[in-house]
Amino acid sequence: MDYFNTLEDVLLTSEPKDKINKFNKFYKNFLNNEYTFNDSYIPCDLKEPSYGTFLEIVKPTSLPKIKNFNTNEGKKYLVHTILHIEYSAIDLALDAALRFKGLPIKYYQDWLEVASDEIRHFLMLEKLLNELDGKYGDFPVHKNLFEALQDTPTFLRRMAAVPRYLEANGLDQNPKIMEKLKSNNDPFNRKILKVLEIILEEEVDHVRKGDVWYKYACDLENLDYDSTYLEIIEDVFPGSTKRKMDLNFEARKEAGFSCDVLKILSKKDDCK
Repeated sequence: MDYFNTLEDVLLTSEPKDKINKFNKFYKNFLNNEYTFNDSYIPCDLKEPSYGTFLEIVKPTSLPKIKNFNTNEGKKYLVHTILHIEYSAIDLALDAALRFKGLPIKYYQDWLEVASDEIRHFLMLEKLLNELDGKYGDFPVHKNLFEALQDTPTFLRRMAAVPRYLEANGLDQNPKIMEKLKSNNDPFNRKILKVLEIILEEEVDHVRKGDVWYKYACDLENLDYDSTYLEIIEDVFPGSTKRKMDLNFEARKEAGFSCDVLKILSKKDDCK
């Protein structure tokens, strides 16, 4: 199996069912060491997200805010929103495992494992959405995560901006959603909560993987971890280092963040 060309086909596949089936076959062969790396491979230039063929894409400001988790429609929209994040995260992990050549085999193992986790998250959420008589595509979506992929074509920039910024933001937001779901005794909300608990635990590991490879990329260029990180995320996400962020300190420290960076981002003097 040619690693890069086969994985590119997985990434470019639009329909979730087809993408997941192709990935499972690819990943089984990879785990069985049935692959070769073609050094002449040139990464594809992604112009549109893979889901662009079956989802309505709008600006984030056009999307409604999630306010009421207690109605059926509110639950559907919440689950659909998280489902889209997970599907986008599948492509981000696949692209990370595809785009950067000449790295240790552990790097490719890590990001394929992340892709496998994101697929499992997607399927758990899709099952919940189906139980609500919904399907992926019932609501419009944004393509912020895909645009972040486009804006980070280099190894260092990608590791800083995607796992250590976008996925790390999930460590902050997930518990807030979970608290809202806990605010009533709705049986279906408890189902959503169980899935979010799994996602939160595993996303810490994903961010930690990103932290390892971000620091590896910095070491290659003899760069300072903290100052380089702040420079990159400010460049990719203007204003991100200026605003006060409400951070999940415990999860972020577990994932590898230094207290110095957490204090800068949170505008707090302590690291608790």
